Amino acid sequence: MSEQDTPDPSYDVIVIGGGPVGENAAERTASAGLRTVLVEAERYGGECSFWACMPSKALLRPPEAVDAARHVPGGGTAAAGDLDVPAVLRSRDEFTAHWDDAGQVEWAVGVGIEILRGHGRLAGERAVEVTTGDGVRQLTARHAVVVATGSVPAEPPIEGLADTKHWGSREATSAHEVPPSLVVLGGGVVGSEMAQAFTGLGSRVTLVADSGLLGRAEPFAGEMLADSLRAQGVTLHTGARARGVDRDDQGVHLQLDDGSTVSGDELLVATGRRPATSDLGLETVGLEPGQTLTVDDSGVVEGLDGNWLHAVGDVNGRAPLTHQGKHQARIVGSVVVARARGELPDTIAAWTAYSLAADHVAVPQVVFTTPQVASVGRTAAEAGEAGLRTRVVDLDIDVAGAYLHRESYSGKARFVVDEDRRVLVGVTFVGPDVAELLHSATVAVAGEVPLERLWHAVPSYPTISEVWLRFLEEYGL
Repeated sequence: MSEQDTPDPSYDVIVIGGGPVGENAAERTASAGLRTVLVEAERYGGECSFWACMPSKALLRPPEAVDAARHVPGGGTAAAGDLDVPAVLRSRDEFTAHWDDAGQVEWAVGVGIEILRGHGRLAGERAVEVTTGDGVRQLTARHAVVVATGSVPAEPPIEGLADTKHWGSREATSAHEVPPSLVVLGGGVVGSEMAQAFTGLGSRVTLVADSGLLGRAEPFAGEMLADSLRAQGVTLHTGARARGVDRDDQGVHLQLDDGSTVSGDELLVATGRRPATSDLGLETVGLEPGQTLTVDDSGVVEGLDGNWLHAVGDVNGRAPLTHQGKHQARIVGSVVVARARGELPDTIAAWTAYSLAADHVAVPQVVFTTPQVASVGRTAAEAGEAGLRTRVVDLDIDVAGAYLHRESYSGKARFVVDEDRRVLVGVTFVGPDVAELLHSATVAVAGEVPLERLWHAVPSYPTISEVWLRFLEEYGL
């Protein structure tokens, strides 16, 4: 149906949150014939489409491509000019459809999803109230309510921050001017990527990260990225914590606990995110507002009876990545459909086809910096903490395909092997364009492919994928 009120408030499935995760859950149930409504307070397509994945990569890719051209024989001359920054920003605007969600709405209606624009909140068991521009609508769900409200920025309690105008990730990815100088607070994925992007677009960037970069990755990944950012002109402060901030006519000033001050025209605070559950009506079903919605491996929220409330994506805290949330949504959609048809029991012990098991063992992630950082599964430290008996194989990415790809190619790889099962449980690549290596690693980890079998997956010559051969040789096969 079109974007309008409907007289019947009873649905089979109500999905709260119209980002890519909610869209996937709603599509799965609607395509199976369940009457499904998708409730969204802002833009259909959500954070990823308008303020995160798509616009950030649109900002990162042009400087990366120019840098790549300058590092192949003959490319330096061709790429000797300056980056056309206005063209980059126009392209970013096109990728976000100029922040117009009409196309997303058309898609949803086209696949049979009913849509309702407004703020959705739980209002008791299987009940949702939606505050729209015309008032409040009361909805009920015969089978399931799926929460896909995502996350919001989590800002630290720094003196003066709340009263000082600054950027969050949304302001950074939607900026229509590149500030002459930018201070980035936070060394995670968002902070690192935006430091990379604005450096490439011509801003003087200072990055403050008290515990270094990419703290959840293998340590060498953060170290290599830090070295690269410094070489590109980023000033890094990695031993001091921010304690105060203020703004005057000269810009914004961040005071650090080592007594120094860093200043810039703009400040980007990228210090993590928290689940968007503060105004979700959780108290009406006996849950605590503002908390992560803990789910079992079928996506059912724990602590409630009836298997009617599900949570997918960032809001459940399991694997806060768009692709992983979409996978959860497809699984949960299938669970809801199967339950509605009476095809599944009330326990999930043997539901291998309906399980969020990938969240535990094989979550892939790419940080789109230069170098890229691509990883899946456990780090060496995490594998040890899990009690696995492991062997770690570290290699330089030193193969013919790498040097054909880029002059003076520099990259590293780490493979974490469970010695008892002789399967990979974690892989990390750091280097130019290693993102495209990651799915092979994800298949190996998720599929628990025995190394003796992996030996027969022969990489093509000359490609960067030959690093797989070097790993297996180093391991002893």
